[in-house]
Amino acid sequence: MHDDAPLDPFAGDPEDPAASLGDLGDDAAPLSVAEREDVLADLADLEVFRALLEPLGVRGLTVDCGDCGKLHYIDWELLHGNLRHLLDQGLPRVHEPALSPDPVDYVSWEYARGYVDGVIDSEEGREGDQ
Repeated sequence: MHDDAPLDPFAGDPEDPAASLGDLGDDAAPLSVAEREDVLADLADLEVFRALLEPLGVRGLTVDCGDCGKLHYIDWELLHGNLRHLLDQGLPRVHEPALSPDPVDYVSWEYARGYVDGVIDSEEGREGDQ
């Protein structure tokens, strides 16, 4: 299996600041059936969001981080990779906020969902007019 996670800059370093935390991956429980279904649904939604919003210049989504309490700006590829990692490994990836993102280039998950709903409603309205 290919893991597209960034390389650990402290790999093999005896002064690794995270060394005292131990191996956190050993305690990962597999996702429940419901959790897997949720992640698969998120992946499907993400594909639709990207297909409709990327041509308009949207680079990704904003995510409210429960861990650090900050808003993260995450590009499409990284979002996809993070969800695949969660699905495959049962744990979210360690994250790092984007460097100097332009907030204009990102929308929230809720905005993306609303946009898709609007496109679907618009298409259904056009079909009803025919």
